[in-house]
Amino acid sequence: MIALPLILLLAQTVPPAGEDPVPSYVRSDANAGARPIEDPAFAAAFHGQPGIRRIVDGLVDRNQHDPRIADIFKGQDHVRLRRVLFEQFCYLIGAGCTYSGRDMRSSHQNLGIQQKDFNALVENLQAAMHAEKVPFAAQNRLLARLAPMHRDIIVR
Repeated sequence: MIALPLILLLAQTVPPAGEDPVPSYVRSDANAGARPIEDPAFAAAFHGQPGIRRIVDGLVDRNQHDPRIADIFKGQDHVRLRRVLFEQFCYLIGAGCTYSGRDMRSSHQNLGIQQKDFNALVENLQAAMHAEKVPFAAQNRLLARLAPMHRDIIVR
């Protein structure tokens, strides 16, 4: 394996168009919080990358309008949020993406997320997957991958 120079592993200091800058960090698929499900049929259940994008858009829209958690999303970089959520879900679902976002702990620090907030987000994700007609078993399989991340996301 060829070692890449550290500069190639660091996230860009100049953010993609429309995104706010974030402090530099080491880019790694490991930051996605879990290993991908390597089953082509699983990715097909989410209707590939276009379906995953619709799920992410539905999730972000629901979260922004959900009075239980909307305050958490106020003032956040929604362009970046949509991009990294898409990359994370796409990577975990095994639909051919890499994850360029920060790790779960650092990306959620200072948000004050509580268990009830996490539960509301999961409900909104389930609604977004239901709207995309993702089979219930596939929804549960993805949720099982995401669930352990609560240890890094919930801070109080």
